[in-house]
Amino acid sequence: MKVFGLVVDDKTRCLHYHTEKDIVALKFKCCNKYYPCFECHAACELHEPEVWSKNESDELAVLCGICNKEHTITEYVGTTHCLQCGSRFNERCEAHYHLYFDV
Repeated sequence: MKVFGLVVDDKTRCLHYHTEKDIVALKFKCCNKYYPCFECHAACELHEPEVWSKNESDELAVLCGICNKEHTITEYVGTTHCLQCGSRFNERCEAHYHLYFDV
């Protein structure tokens, strides 16, 4: 899966977020592209981001940077780790959910 943005490594860490737990990329509804974060999207796209609506919560929109499993929005917001490989996600990402999902 191609991840766009200012990517630092092959685990989807970027210039803005690059701790050990920063291992997800998020698919932006507006362009159907995976980015590590909202800041990477802003740096690389000329359009405004769109938020996934509540009725789109079954959309595959979150990518684990360790094993490349795609998660639905519901799966992602309901867990702290990848459902396939068990890698821990950054719990502080919750503070940014509103930038991606109408949860």
